[in-house]
Amino acid sequence: MDVKKLFFISIILLINSAYPSDLKVSLYQPNHEAISQVEQGSLNWASPAWWGFNEQDATESLQSAINSNAEEVIVPNMGVPWIVRPITLRSNQKITLMSGVVILAKKGEFKGGGDSLFSADNVENLTISGYGATLKMNKKDYQDKKQYKPAEWRMTLSICGCKNVLVEGIRCESSGGDGIYIGATNNLNRCENVLIRDVVCYDNHRQGISVISASNLTIENCLLIGTSGTAPQAGIDFEPNQESEQLTNIVIKNCMIKENKGAGILIYLKQFDKTTLPVSITVENCFIQNDFDHGVAIGAVTKDGPLGDIKFKNCYIEGSQRGGICVFDKSADGVKIYFDNCVCVNTPPKSNGFPIKINQWKKTMVAKLGGVCFNDCVVYDTYERSPIEINTLSKDCQISDIRGTIIVKGKSLPKVENKTGFSVNELVVEK
Repeated sequence: MDVKKLFFISIILLINSAYPSDLKVSLYQPNHEAISQVEQGSLNWASPAWWGFNEQDATESLQSAINSNAEEVIVPNMGVPWIVRPITLRSNQKITLMSGVVILAKKGEFKGGGDSLFSADNVENLTISGYGATLKMNKKDYQDKKQYKPAEWRMTLSICGCKNVLVEGIRCESSGGDGIYIGATNNLNRCENVLIRDVVCYDNHRQGISVISASNLTIENCLLIGTSGTAPQAGIDFEPNQESEQLTNIVIKNCMIKENKGAGILIYLKQFDKTTLPVSITVENCFIQNDFDHGVAIGAVTKDGPLGDIKFKNCYIEGSQRGGICVFDKSADGVKIYFDNCVCVNTPPKSNGFPIKINQWKKTMVAKLGGVCFNDCVVYDTYERSPIEINTLSKDCQISDIRGTIIVKGKSLPKVENKTGFSVNELVVEK
């Protein structure tokens, strides 16, 4: 950080500590000289405070700073939130939210079903950095049908058709949709080269993070917690909208996912078919705890579904209400699923809550269930039951390629609860 930036930040801190809140507004009148320097290119960074600061609605100041094409926009902590209407992000820019900054959705606004707090469409080379900063919306208002028409796309951060994006350090809270949405546009059917790290997604309406279409996506060191409002209500949901989209070279690592109304991680691939690029998703070293649905749920891969690999490595799944791992309506001929050194602990025995389930839920979706491998996975159970249930609705649904080793601890029984009539000799359960 250069000397000018350090000087500016020190002045902000001095003013915030030295003056009462009713005087702060008057101190932040437009700084036309600084704005002119940004416009002329003699300054490569800008503060939205230079465009003035209005405690009731700071939209114009923040959007003007972004539109100035400054290489970096530094948003200072004014001691009160930056209350804004929807903000549109630009290419080739870094947005730095200083510690303590709250970007708050303005009450009574965001009436459009797709109005998001921050939106980036067809943007390249974007960084949003905000350690100690928050993007916050008003979820309870959007859930009130007297105030708002119901919708599930009011995101705190929407990234669509973008390339080379870094999001780090921010807290995405109480959206009317997802904490973060990663999807496509008409110009680009995916996002490319996206890194999300050290982010908290808390108390969002639909998902902590939705991944609709992405290539080269990494999500690391994130906390995805407390999603509730409308289905699927997952910590993170991979759910493409059409077969031309993609989920390729995706890595989720070192994340904690807990207390979501839906699954911790949901991968739902109904819209993909054999024309889709092979799926490649790796989830490693993640802690998934006390979700009210399944810990991990993967399914809707039809006989004409996509190829590829989905791998879970060294993941710990505890206390999920409907089952630790659930693979449902998954064709044995489609994408292969691997669980390597994963642990399932203390799945409650309600709602058929086996620690691991491989099930057919819809008779017409698959004719051959399977394509799942367990490599040295462990189930610790306080109940005397099999660690795994394999079940189909249709007697004609075959079982194929379910294999590997599951090691049971506690009161778990070393057997497979196979309700299909087909052999699963390649799957070993041992004490």
